[in-house]
Amino acid sequence: MTGATRPAGRGRRWAARAAVGVGAALLVTGPWWGRALLSRLDFFRVRRVEVEGVRYVSPEQIVQRLRIDTTASLWDDVAVLERRVRQHPSVRDVHIARKLPGTLLVRVTENLPVALVQAAAGLVPVDAAGRSLPINPATADVDLPVLSTRDPVALRLLGEVREMAPALFARIGEVRRLARGGLLFRLSDQPACDILTSDDVTAERLTDVVPVEQDLARRRLRAVEFDLRFRDQVVARLPE
Repeated sequence: MTGATRPAGRGRRWAARAAVGVGAALLVTGPWWGRALLSRLDFFRVRRVEVEGVRYVSPEQIVQRLRIDTTASLWDDVAVLERRVRQHPSVRDVHIARKLPGTLLVRVTENLPVALVQAAAGLVPVDAAGRSLPINPATADVDLPVLSTRDPVALRLLGEVREMAPALFARIGEVRRLARGGLLFRLSDQPACDILTSDDVTAERLTDVVPVEQDLARRRLRAVEFDLRFRDQVVARLPE
């Protein structure tokens, strides 16, 4: 009897270990086989695409980039779809989430334009790196500073100002080079106001004019020019 019970005990232990091994394998491969199984169900076919975060790019352009047909499943690999959308020149980043049972939510971070540059074909929207963006100024709401050339210093600075001080950015109507070096930022106020800077000016330094403007406004005064070319100073010139 004793000799007969030992193989049975060993068999039970082996079966238990095998069950644990199978369970572990299912846990490891579950995400793969689970998604593969779900993707075959018509219930999870993609029937709707929602696009968020776009201002200059139309949702239709994003949907076209996805290239989704009637056989697409909500459980298909979204990384493939994200790579397709990122190829659009106006897209900086994208994240795609699933909404059961059949909706893809596409969250887009746009590569924003910072200026309109004069070109042979007219004004061309460009980003902070000077790349042309497929935005039609005639149809899109593009109210941007105008540059005569793709000045890398001016474009970089405009990109920083747009992110850091959007209210000030919205007032900039034109940027141009000064004859002796540096930049002139013309604010589209009435009457116009100029900001003179050196080439190494930062976005933070450019915003130094705002508290000075506010102080002048409290005294019912208004400057026609701010000069930031002097270290740690804002020189305001008043109307004569």
